[in-house]
Amino acid sequence: MSRVLSIKDMHKTYAGGVHAVRGVSFDVKEGESVAIIGSSGSGKSTVLRCINRLIEPTEGEVRLRGDLINTPNTDINDVRSRIGMVFQSFELFAHLRVIDNVTLGLRYVKGMSKKEAEREALEVLEKVDMLDRKDAFPGNLSGGQKQRVAIARALAMKPEVMLFDEPTSALDPELIGSVLKTIRGLADDGMTMVVVTHEISFARDVADRVIYMDQGIIAETGASSIIESPKTERLKRFLSSITEDD
Repeated sequence: MSRVLSIKDMHKTYAGGVHAVRGVSFDVKEGESVAIIGSSGSGKSTVLRCINRLIEPTEGEVRLRGDLINTPNTDINDVRSRIGMVFQSFELFAHLRVIDNVTLGLRYVKGMSKKEAEREALEVLEKVDMLDRKDAFPGNLSGGQKQRVAIARALAMKPEVMLFDEPTSALDPELIGSVLKTIRGLADDGMTMVVVTHEISFARDVADRVIYMDQGIIAETGASSIIESPKTERLKRFLSSITEDD
């Protein structure tokens, strides 16, 4: 399988000297689902935001299909049309209908006509089971529905890889299942994705590979079986803490 994403020796140091990410390196292959797990403050979300150029890594390389994308002359709009991102807080425009939220990037980034963009939007809304709410406003949707619209908006751009940053953390427990089912369906369809998640059972059941981060480094990585049989004391302690919290 060809390499879609390549992260090499990524560091991120914030003002004040907080070293959030410390020499992280990993690749993501075509059609692979990678889950990143770890406690709050371990650097998981920072890695995703550096990949998508929402924040700039202090050091290191981010390559998309071999192209170095964290350089000053990189077209950020091009990067963000090639890398889809779904946030925990939905980031929908409250004054726009569902279909208009989904078509926004297609019209103003990809330059599609309104008719062409709406055709694409209807297709992805059907994929995430939100076609019947296409004319609704975000304020009239549940959290799970908002997140599925956010996924549709990212999918509409036909990205080469999808990044999910804790996509269920803002949802009530009864709404989590529908969003995880949608993401699982994308994985089954062969979408290349990186999912930062605290849903350990989802990581175990869906991910081809799991990365465990602790204090800004990759402390353990491997097939999803590492969740059942962790090799490091760090991961064992983390998984035990999750079980105790439950």
